[in-house]
This record gives sequence, structure tokens and C-alpha cells, in this order.
Amino acid sequence: MKEYTKYDVDVEQFWKDDQLAHEENCFSKKAPQAALGIRMSDECVFAELNEEGDPWGKTDPARQSELNKRYNDLAEQIVGKRLLNEKFPAPDEAFPVYKEPGEVLGGVSTFEGGTFWLHSDIHTPLALEAQLDKIDRMNIRDFILPDNWESEKKRIFEKYGKKPGFFIDVRGPVTLATTIYGIEETVMLYYDAHELFLRFSETIKHVILEYIRIFAAENNVDVSAAPHYFCFRDDDCAMFTPDMYEEFGYPILKEVFETVCPLENHMRYQHSDSAMGHLLPILARLNLGGCQFGPNITVREIRKHMPKTRIDGQLAPFTFMGNDEEAIIAEVRRDCEMARENDARGLRVMTAGSINNGSLLTSMRAAMYAVQKYGRY
Repeated sequence: MKEYTKYDVDVEQFWKDDQLAHEENCFSKKAPQAALGIRMSDECVFAELNEEGDPWGKTDPARQSELNKRYNDLAEQIVGKRLLNEKFPAPDEAFPVYKEPGEVLGGVSTFEGGTFWLHSDIHTPLALEAQLDKIDRMNIRDFILPDNWESEKKRIFEKYGKKPGFFIDVRGPVTLATTIYGIEETVMLYYDAHELFLRFSETIKHVILEYIRIFAAENNVDVSAAPHYFCFRDDDCAMFTPDMYEEFGYPILKEVFETVCPLENHMRYQHSDSAMGHLLPILARLNLGGCQFGPNITVREIRKHMPKTRIDGQLAPFTFMGNDEEAIIAEVRRDCEMARENDARGLRVMTAGSINNGSLLTSMRAAMYAVQKYGRY
């Protein structure tokens, strides 16, 4: 255990305090410290255990289970908690893969370099108009669900009692648009073909709402009875000016949130780990319950615009992955001190983006140390 005690953490007390810290969406006045959102990820096992494997590919569930168990044994020593799942669904428990919204919009999904990419050859106004016309005529449910959907849905329910999941998160509207049509091309639509720009937005909104309705129906409920949670993942929103976003992205988020998350205690979430601080005043009008923004945006800046939004951040993922423990402590200290200003609270300390392979458990312990030492309310 010696090598893990560079930073002295009262681990038992930390997790007791952390449990309280997550209450009331991390705004509880009973919380003794800022909440910790870091829980690592399955892909981190390879570097931590010095094992070969593709962190972003498909690992045999039996091997992933064995790796996660060994990882959790180590995690108990370093951070005092088992972090990763050790049991995975049986192979025949998974529902058939359905087409994603980007595919409805004309993209092709491929697995390259350890992740799924969406490609498209739609890069002219005429080609875009033709695709939008096609979507207008499309039965989206028939297009996205595979031929064996009904038989597999019936079999899985009878064998495992499972229903399909609800549709609760999606690539954000700007990222969908720029992935399908191109970044420069989408920006220029605003200036050169404004009506098409607006029609593109309306179509994306229609597609997202159709997915929400389709999967609510697949669970035999109305949308009003579906989970009151929705998340947009929109890194490319940073590419739009406020005026562009006001006309293109904001109306989509507004209608989707009003459909799925109409009440104040429902969770409206936006992930955009990019330099999109110029859009904060617009996003603030959506009454987000949670956000995860780029690491160059400060807790203070977010809190200025969003006093009631839980902030998941703002530790830079590359700082965490670089395992520079002093830098990690400095960034977490900075965020905690900003969260204490005017007793604002509402901070869940985590990376402003994904946790990648190479991020070590000792880095998580360093973040815990910083929360326990500098994140007390």
C-alpha cells in the first residue's frame, strides 16, 4: 500500500461524505464537500494492468469481466471502492442494432481507429435538399429497425423480462449537421441558403422527436411516461456563432426538453467538451439540470449563467490522463474554490470529457485528496 499513499486520504470518511455530496443534484446544504463524479471506465483496465487489448474495440465479455475484477481489487487498495462492473449481459440478451439518427440523415456509420464514425457524401445544397425530401417521405420506424426486431424483442422479453431501452441521448444538432454536411458547408448555409439552413434544423428536430416516440412505444408507454431525462452530446456547437445557434440548435433543444423533461426536477443535460463558452447565455435559457463543458470554461463562468445547473467538470481529460498528480490537484482545487464562491455548490468533480485509457487510479486518488483538502463546504 505504500506506493499509493503519496497523498493522504481518509478513504472511509471520503466515501461517507461523498454519499451526502450527491444529494439534491449536488446542491445539498448538508454536503460536507464537493461531490466526486470520477468512477473510471472499462477502457482504463489495459494501461492500469499493463494488459494488451483494444480499449475502444470489442473485448470478449469473459475477459473484460476478469480484467475488471483484477482492476477492482486494485481500486479497493488505492481508492477504497470497487468501480467497474464485473458481470455482463449474456450475448443473446442484447437487442438487435438499429440505425442511428445520423443514418436517417444520410450518413454511414463505420468503425475505424477504435471508435464509430459517421461519414456522408452530402456536401452540396442540392444533395442536402434531396436527402431532406427523402426523410419527409420516410417511415422512420421501418427504416431504423432491423427485420428481426419484433421476433427478438419478443424472445428477449420472454427469456429475460427485458424491454428495449428508451431513447434518452443523441448527438447534438450541430454535431449531427456538421458530421453529415461538413463544418464549413453547414456554416456557409447560414449565409448562402438560409431557408435550407432552417429546414435542416427542422428535419433534425423531427428525427430526434420521432426516435423518442418510437422507443417510448416500443416500451408500451406514451412519451409522457418515458424517463424524464435527455442528453445532447454536441461538441461541434462551438463552431456556430450565437446567432447561428439561436436559429439552429436552440429550437431543437427547447422542444425536445419541453417534450421529455417539462418539469423543473427533470434532468436536461448538455455535453459539449469544446470551447463553446460564447453559447452559455443561450443554453442558460434551457434550465439545464446538468452540464459538461470544455475544460477551458471555468466553473465561475458557468455558474454566472447557470446558477442551478450541476457542473460535471472542469478537470481537463488530458491532465487526468497525463497522470500529473500535482496538476490534477491544482485543477480540482481551482474548481472547488470557485464552487464555494457565494456558497454556490453544485459541483461534481470529474473530467470535462471522457476518461480514457492511460488514466490511472492514483490520479483518481489525487483528485480525492484535492476534494477532501480543498473542496470542503
